[in-house]
Amino acid sequence: MAAIAVVGAAVGTGPVIAAVQGDPSLPDRTAEQLLAEVVKAGREHRPPVMSGTVVETASFGLPSLPIPSGASSSPLSLLSGSHTMKVWYGGDDKVRLALPGPMSETDFISDGKGAAWLWDSGKNTATRYTLPPDAGKQDGARAARTALPGAATPGEVAAELLKAAGPSTAVTVENGQQIAGRAAYQLVLTPKDSASLVKEVKLALDGENYIPLRVQVFAKGTAEPAFEVGFSQVTFSAPAPENFAFTPPAGAKVEQQTIDGRGWGPKGVGHEAMNDGAKKLRTFGSGWATVVEVPFSLSDLSRQQGDERAKWRGGGGDPAQVADSLLKSAKQVSGPWGSGRVLESKLVSALLTDDGRLLVGAVTPQALTEAAGHK
Repeated sequence: MAAIAVVGAAVGTGPVIAAVQGDPSLPDRTAEQLLAEVVKAGREHRPPVMSGTVVETASFGLPSLPIPSGASSSPLSLLSGSHTMKVWYGGDDKVRLALPGPMSETDFISDGKGAAWLWDSGKNTATRYTLPPDAGKQDGARAARTALPGAATPGEVAAELLKAAGPSTAVTVENGQQIAGRAAYQLVLTPKDSASLVKEVKLALDGENYIPLRVQVFAKGTAEPAFEVGFSQVTFSAPAPENFAFTPPAGAKVEQQTIDGRGWGPKGVGHEAMNDGAKKLRTFGSGWATVVEVPFSLSDLSRQQGDERAKWRGGGGDPAQVADSLLKSAKQVSGPWGSGRVLESKLVSALLTDDGRLLVGAVTPQALTEAAGHK
């Protein structure tokens, strides 16, 4: 619905084709037309057959975090530095994602026939995922998000960002972009809400099939993107069938994992607590100024053993230590709502209240403290 609202906003404001130098081979398209193509692709939920290399780079301006090197499959690793992922889509729910590390590689493989594997060469472990019997379309992609929560393609990031877009977003389009050797259109989304920390989002779409090739998010007051994910190489042809076949090597430890469909990842440490927190989730504001509030306590993380917490995050470090490291850079704040600590990066602010609430949004700290007053 949000993406449809953007289409409506583009119609109302009169989309603009910006004149830029570049490949003139693409016909002019208005913002309305391009957004309609994005909405259509989102409804189909299936990428075309393709393969490529995705590079993600984050520069949020956060303090140094205690994340082990090579922990590229953890969501925490996305907070800083650059990371590479190789992707293959073979149609019929065939998916393969590969996250190379310094001395190892983590692969997710779905053969489109109900078998899904996570292979960690560094640990010599293979996890076979069992999908729920009533699973519908995109079983492989759903399992991939569960097995590798730190992996994200430009299309997935674009879909999430479009949820924030709406009538308060100005939309223009630039022709003549070249991304990974492909001619592309570039949508520029500019939030109008002054509470948002986002200056603009640049979404590059392949000129032939309108698949997102790159997403750049710029913070206010910056010239370089604070977050970027895009293809450095891409080919729209069917990958070889052997890319979707996997047999655990001799000597590998084989585990079983069930995906229960509740959307919070593998069962295990913190699973029930996360689902309980999701039930208590509240949101304030809308669009780019949305603030999310969930119950949160550092003591809840600290009660778990460090190695179990690392397992929950896919081996990407101790969440309690990461949270403690971030809070050392936070500022004490107080108001009629109570007191707490606020952390501001280029794109995201977080407020941890002393009464056990965590408020997060791509907004100013003032917007968080205002939201904290709603009890």
